[in-house]
Amino acid sequence: MVGVALTAGLGAGLMWNRVTEVVDGDTFKLANGQKVRMVGIDAPEMDKCGGMEAKKELEKNILYKKVELTDLKVDQYGRILALVYSQKKLVNQVMLKSGWARWDGTRNSLGKTFSDADKEARENKSGVFGKCREPEKKECLIKGNIEKRSGEIEGGRKWYFFKGCSEYGAVVVEKELGEEWFCSEAEAVRAGYVKATNCFGKKAGE
Repeated sequence: MVGVALTAGLGAGLMWNRVTEVVDGDTFKLANGQKVRMVGIDAPEMDKCGGMEAKKELEKNILYKKVELTDLKVDQYGRILALVYSQKKLVNQVMLKSGWARWDGTRNSLGKTFSDADKEARENKSGVFGKCREPEKKECLIKGNIEKRSGEIEGGRKWYFFKGCSEYGAVVVEKELGEEWFCSEAEAVRAGYVKATNCFGKKAGE
């Protein structure tokens, strides 16, 4: 549980409250209007692959139910970051096991629990690890990949790979992060991607 000073600053009744709205797969609002983000997990944005499914999964677990919040912190946006319990279940872990949220690598008292849940979802191809890993059309096999910077994808350089590029097999298209599959090099270029340097001047289909 959080210290007295932080708890007092967040207002009475916060440690046990009813959820009135689910914003997306990792964020919700309480009856007192406070926004809460679940610590240790990262669900797809609503406009990305899996975003709607993640929101529905979280709604199924907490909407209009009472939740208990522990290990509270406040982020720069004024949101509470917390471990969330409902009906004796750790909802952060439930979302990771469903595959509709990923472990964000946050180190806390339940880091191994979260890591294991994330690993289980990946091995079972649950949630985004199944739905968001395949191309929409079987012939569209050019992979669009965005460089991650300190775990964040925003602002990273966009590269595309095709069969014949040396690292093609190792590249994973994570559509839940905004990465894409393309049917042609021209399509990839129009989307702002650049041919990977390890394609050695080849063209797709050669």
